[in-house]
Amino acid sequence: MKFGLAIFPTADTLPPANLGQEAEQRGFESLLFPEHTHIPSERKTPWPGGSDLPYEYPRNLDPFVAMAAAATATEKLKVGTGICLAIQRDPIIMAKELASVDYISGGRTLFGIGGGWNVEEMANHGTEYGSRWKVLRERVEAMKEIWTKDEASYHGEHVNFDSIWCWPKPVQKPHPPVLVGGHGERTHQRVVRYGDEWMPLRRGDTSYADEIKKLNELAAKAGRDPIPATMFFAPTDEAELEKYREEGFHRFIFYLEPKGADELLPKLDDLADLIRKFN
Repeated sequence: MKFGLAIFPTADTLPPANLGQEAEQRGFESLLFPEHTHIPSERKTPWPGGSDLPYEYPRNLDPFVAMAAAATATEKLKVGTGICLAIQRDPIIMAKELASVDYISGGRTLFGIGGGWNVEEMANHGTEYGSRWKVLRERVEAMKEIWTKDEASYHGEHVNFDSIWCWPKPVQKPHPPVLVGGHGERTHQRVVRYGDEWMPLRRGDTSYADEIKKLNELAAKAGRDPIPATMFFAPTDEAELEKYREEGFHRFIFYLEPKGADELLPKLDDLADLIRKFN
């Protein structure tokens, strides 16, 4: 079992480099950073988590900058996005950003992606809510072309470019793992088509055994090996973790509140005590 952390890094939290060092010292495998590029002040879209938008959403650092800081301060810790709103980013620049961090880290990146929920936020980047999943697929496919070919091109409805040169290439081959967030059959189809792992957000005490089974039935039909599953917002109960391990999850990501060192470090100590029970 692998255990990681996720946090919105802000000016008020323990800096990414320091948090990375503290996480690595305590035996965590990975550190993921979510993102919002901004929050429209006239937003109409309700936050799925409740009525009040979290304080950190318009204040978080760029995830790729945070990843690079954490990577250069550590030796073994994997760094990644959890999740990157790829629908709001240029795919050529994004491919270079992730490949650069993968190079700097010696091949220690994870690329978590999702479709997003904030209609006004993505509209400011030129993406319509109804087309976001098609945009996401094309951008990931285009990035894979850039990562794996010396001379890459891509021609889609939303992403279109002729042959380009773009280095560095990722250290990981063929490219860093793509972890696709979401739930349900359509998400499973997306994972099989362009993902390397499934990364659902835990919802209560829901069982995922049937979903993992269906995912891997789709993978088998597509000629793929079984696809790993990572749980985001993992529980902190030992029995629940064991249950989800038996259902097929190989990595668990604990979410950290965006706090300073005085509050974060004791939390890391508690989580480290928990994960030692599985090692």
